[in-house]
Amino acid sequence: MARLYPFRALRYDPARVNMTDVVTQPYDKITPAMQDAYYAASPYNLIRVILGKHLPADSDAGPNVYTRAAATLNEWRAEGILKEETEPALYGYSQTYKVPGSEEIRERRGFIALGQLHDYADKVVYRHEQTFPKHKSDRLALFKATRAYCEQIYMLYSDPTFTAEQAIFESGAAPDLQITDEYDVLHCVWKVTDPALITRVLTAMSDKWLLIADGHHRYETSTTYMHERAAQLGLDPNAPPTTSDAGLPQPAFPEQAMMMTFVNMDAPGITILPTHRVAFGLIGFHGREFAARAAAYFTVTEIDPTPSGHYPGPNSLLQRLNDTPGVAFIAATRDGDFLLTPKPEAVAPLLAGLSPRQQQLDVTQLHKVVLEKLLNLNEETVRAGGNIRYLREASEALAQVGCGNADVAFLIKPVTLEQMRDISLNLEVMPQKSTDFYPKLLSGLAMYTLD
Repeated sequence: MARLYPFRALRYDPARVNMTDVVTQPYDKITPAMQDAYYAASPYNLIRVILGKHLPADSDAGPNVYTRAAATLNEWRAEGILKEETEPALYGYSQTYKVPGSEEIRERRGFIALGQLHDYADKVVYRHEQTFPKHKSDRLALFKATRAYCEQIYMLYSDPTFTAEQAIFESGAAPDLQITDEYDVLHCVWKVTDPALITRVLTAMSDKWLLIADGHHRYETSTTYMHERAAQLGLDPNAPPTTSDAGLPQPAFPEQAMMMTFVNMDAPGITILPTHRVAFGLIGFHGREFAARAAAYFTVTEIDPTPSGHYPGPNSLLQRLNDTPGVAFIAATRDGDFLLTPKPEAVAPLLAGLSPRQQQLDVTQLHKVVLEKLLNLNEETVRAGGNIRYLREASEALAQVGCGNADVAFLIKPVTLEQMRDISLNLEVMPQKSTDFYPKLLSGLAMYTLD
């Protein structure tokens, strides 16, 4: 089952930088505006490594965004901005945050370690979403150039006894690092170097399976890189671990593992948000014509404007959606907003071949019935990123429709943790961007270098 390892992390020296100014959100959540803000925050912000700016003179043969990332990382190491820890460690990691759209405060606890990479066929690591080929080729080029993993995979595991978590957090010591990010999330990190304590954690995790919450693209890319390097070195990708000078296990070769944050799915603190869809570039799209065609498969209820004549806002629409039992979603158009609830006998033929678990997912019915059947957007087009954008904020989705940048916004409910677990452990996958775990893991708290 799962093999975890302590490691000598490469970390920012807090005496040289303001940590708040150098960490970032994960690369795939960074908008162009956020990228600019990170560039301006500090000359040592990690953005220059994980998502640097493409320049007109970039080429495959010469300097480009990937070679600049590698050069930047090497310069920071040479200058002492980044320093490697002197002993292998695990890192306790907590995030305290307000659940979006409410006043509820939650704390999510986990720990950072290396996790051995496995093919999905090994049934140690499970996925729950489809991925995009373009994103994986980008990350592979970055990993090869930098020879470093600067971001963590968010991994879930199941442990009703809380053994690993208790071992990490039982001391009650103050954190070594505290950062409040741009979303007012408090991130705390504890370094754990006691070999006996590390062994307790590794032993507790040795019989666990792992489920990718966030980071499918990076995980699959890293696994590809592992196989490539194993072939070059003449090694078995599944070779057993070796022992470090400190007497602790370590990967058989550096590329065999990647940095991950492990979170117990039986513990409180996990939040999954919906990822809404907006469709754009639909030739001849009209909201009322769409609603009329949708009536063949759904009960379509137009949502009345407010007494002042305005369309309901995002909070009102989401409340209406969440108050609707069963599968449901809202189609927001410039011609009106419509609540869609499926007619089981009508949608059943379009869901044939899918498991009952898949058929009960809102996001699956949205993709199969609405996107593919009603809008004629086939799976290949959607996976390639054509005609569909994915947004966390309902307000942004509605704004894109209102200003003409999109034809229709589909607001959906979040997938539950239980649904995701059942889908994954039965070797099935949901459509891409089916889940949005909140908050995101900060990038730059620790890094794993392969050289």
